[in-house]
Amino acid sequence: MDLAISSEAVLASPVVAIAEPHMTALLLAAFGLLALFSVLFSRAIDRLGIPIVLLFIVLGMIGGSEGLVGIAFDDYGLAVRLGTIALVLILFDGGLNTSVASVRAVLAPAAVLATAGVALTAGMLALAARLAGLGWTEALLLGAVVSSTDAAAVLAVLRGGRLQLRQHVGRTIEVESCVNDPMAVILTISLIEVFTNGTASWGAIVLAVPVQLAVGVAIGAGFGWLGRLLMMRVRVPTTGLYPVLTLALAFLSFGVATVSWGSGFLAVFVTGLVLGSANVPYRNGLARVHDAIAWLSQVSMFLMMGLLVFPSQLVPMAWRGLLLALALAIVVRPLAVWLCLLPFRYPGREVALVGWVGLRGAVPIILATFPVLAQVPGAMDVFNLVFFIVVVSTLIPGATIRTVSRRLGLTVPDRPQPSAVLEINSTYSLNSELASFLIDPSVAVCGAFLSEIEFPAGSSVVLIVRGRELIAPRGQSRIEAGDHVYVFFQPRDRPVIELLFGRPEAG
Repeated sequence: MDLAISSEAVLASPVVAIAEPHMTALLLAAFGLLALFSVLFSRAIDRLGIPIVLLFIVLGMIGGSEGLVGIAFDDYGLAVRLGTIALVLILFDGGLNTSVASVRAVLAPAAVLATAGVALTAGMLALAARLAGLGWTEALLLGAVVSSTDAAAVLAVLRGGRLQLRQHVGRTIEVESCVNDPMAVILTISLIEVFTNGTASWGAIVLAVPVQLAVGVAIGAGFGWLGRLLMMRVRVPTTGLYPVLTLALAFLSFGVATVSWGSGFLAVFVTGLVLGSANVPYRNGLARVHDAIAWLSQVSMFLMMGLLVFPSQLVPMAWRGLLLALALAIVVRPLAVWLCLLPFRYPGREVALVGWVGLRGAVPIILATFPVLAQVPGAMDVFNLVFFIVVVSTLIPGATIRTVSRRLGLTVPDRPQPSAVLEINSTYSLNSELASFLIDPSVAVCGAFLSEIEFPAGSSVVLIVRGRELIAPRGQSRIEAGDHVYVFFQPRDRPVIELLFGRPEAG
């Protein structure tokens, strides 16, 4: 059975639901089935070292009009809208889980990679595409569309794939992926204007980059501070409204920045960054909610992108797509990264890894729909090549990231996760903290009885998690290596607590 999806059907969904309830039910069931398979097979795919986003794309293709389910979906306008919403939610969650200190530490190199690096990548790949037989129109558009790395794919691999990189190189890769979309968007839209209307000034293009970045950062920071103020001052009747408030801030930040000629994607990341660095009420609950929303967005977005593709149209592009994907992964991206990081004196191993982790994902596919909607000649060929490059990039750099990072010595040992998690959620901003510490044999309290530890006044151990056992702390309770110990303390006593227990585990 073929199921058709169009923007008109979605906009008229109440009518559709009344007139054709079975169609709505089939669409929801089909999506639910694909999403269910994505979750069930995610662990097996992750163990194989293959990025989970590839599974979502493949399942989308299986569900497409040329697949087993037969969902006919070719509405590029609707795909852009839904994909943009999903990307906003993913970037907001990325900002919430990124510390300001980590961004500050790698801001300069990440900014160069996000601007000059994107431009270099676009130019070199366009030249490679021209040598592979594409016309200049298709070659330049292809270079612009795939010039930026994809935040959704990178965050899914680094944060969702149990890969622990050294902080400096991991932060560089993550921050670059979250802030380099504006340059790719500017290049793509400017080239479309050139090819359709012949109206675009290269001076205006160069000026647009810093303007969009500055406006995006300013508006994003403004909404982040507004969110802090609102969450501190406004009392809501139920904690379920806090995620509604933060989602409203994310959408407002993106919308206001975009209509103000700024980067909406950068703005929403900065809003999450500023909001996540504050001690706001219901912070742990918000982190869980937005993490779930981000994963749902990733599953939905990549499934939808898989639905957009017709495998029969990819076959004629296979050899050229493979050639350009290899050129991008092995030559273009590493060379652009090396040139950009040269002034910052990164170690060669870190430069090599940053150059290798150049994952492409939803953003290039969304951008590839822009020329299709603008009816630029050769746009469908560009779209099919982009999809091919995205799939290959998840297989070649994506599936080898763990192996390459270990060979380069840039991973850190996995820290075991506690079998139970204790946390405090409050609708008020609290003046005390609860933190979990993984006990290393080298810390001061390892092997000590609780009665032997001199705690600051008002501080105490509230729970010990040992394997699958929960231990109520008593004076004769002994702290052993590998325990996850939850300590309640005042913020002013954090230095003393960390001196005793080491650094707290990430929340």
